[in-house]
Amino acid sequence: MRQNRNSFRHESLQDRKSIQEMLKSITKGIAKGELTFSDEDGEIQLEPQGLLQFKVTAKQDESRHRLDIKISWAVDDEEVVAKPLSVVAGPGKKSR
Repeated sequence: MRQNRNSFRHESLQDRKSIQEMLKSITKGIAKGELTFSDEDGEIQLEPQGLLQFKVTAKQDESRHRLDIKISWAVDDEEVVAKPLSVVAGPGKKSR
């Protein structure tokens, strides 16, 4: 997809296993403080630091389900209000 020096966008169809592997890579990158995204159109490197803001949105209708995950951070410290979140990874399995 088209990008400039400060942004990166990629969209493709993937199976669940591929998505799981990408999410694992993202969590490892967050833990290390360095994320690199690339495809044939470009590359961007991000350095998550300090407090990260986490936003999850889930929607479903008759023909389509959608999950959006957004993680952002500021180079300068800013006040972020923490709210508890519960994620269920199957029937009766909660994670915090």
